[in-house]
Amino acid sequence: MKIAVLGTGMVGHALAGKLVSLGHEVTMGSRESGNPKGEAWAGQSGPNARAGSFAQAAAFSELIVNATPGTVSLAALAEAGTENLNGKVLLDVSNPLDSSGGFPPSLTVCNTDSIAETIQRSYPEVRVVKSLNTVSAPVMVDPGMLPGAHDIFMAGNDQGAKSIVSGLLQEFGWSPGHIRDLGGLDAARGMEMWLPLWLRIFIQQPQGKMFNIGIISE
Repeated sequence: MKIAVLGTGMVGHALAGKLVSLGHEVTMGSRESGNPKGEAWAGQSGPNARAGSFAQAAAFSELIVNATPGTVSLAALAEAGTENLNGKVLLDVSNPLDSSGGFPPSLTVCNTDSIAETIQRSYPEVRVVKSLNTVSAPVMVDPGMLPGAHDIFMAGNDQGAKSIVSGLLQEFGWSPGHIRDLGGLDAARGMEMWLPLWLRIFIQQPQGKMFNIGIISE
C-alpha cells in the first residue's frame, strides 16, 4: 500500500519505519520538500521510502497517517491540500497537548470535542479513524515488547476505514481480540483525554520502561 506519514518526529519515524519494513511504500511528509529529518530517514530506509512536502506525501498515498502534534494538525492537513486528502482513509494518531504553560500540558480541545472530530468536520470527505494515540511510539509498532495482554483502541464513523486500520494494526502485531473498536468518532474524546493520566503514569515509570493498559472482564 502507498502510505503517507505526516510528521518527522519520534512517532512519525516509528510508524514510517515499521510500515516500510512490512513492505509498504511510504512517503514521510513535512512542511517543505527537502526537510533534513525526512531526507535522512528516506536515505537510510531503502527503496520503498521517500520524503516530500505534506502535499507531495498526501498526493502519493492511498492512506494517510497524521503523526503531527494535535496543535498543528489542522495546519499540516491544510498544507497537504483537500484535493490530496478527499476519499482517503486518515489514521489520526495525534493528541491535542499544549505544553506552553508547563507540565502537565493542557488539552486544547476536550470534553465535548476532539482533534479527530475537528479534522473530520474540516474534511468531511476524508475517512478519519482514531487509533494508536494512547501508547508510546515503540509500543505502537511492537506491542509484543510488553508481557501479557493489553489493548489498543479505535474509533471512526466509517466501518470500511476501520477495517483497513485494523488490518494495519494487526500487521504491527496487535491481536484482533485486543483491538477495541469503541464505535463512532466521538469516542476519540475519551481516547485523547486519557493522555493527561498517561503522562502522570509515564513520569512515575523507571526510565525507559514502556507500559499500556488492558481491559479485564468476567
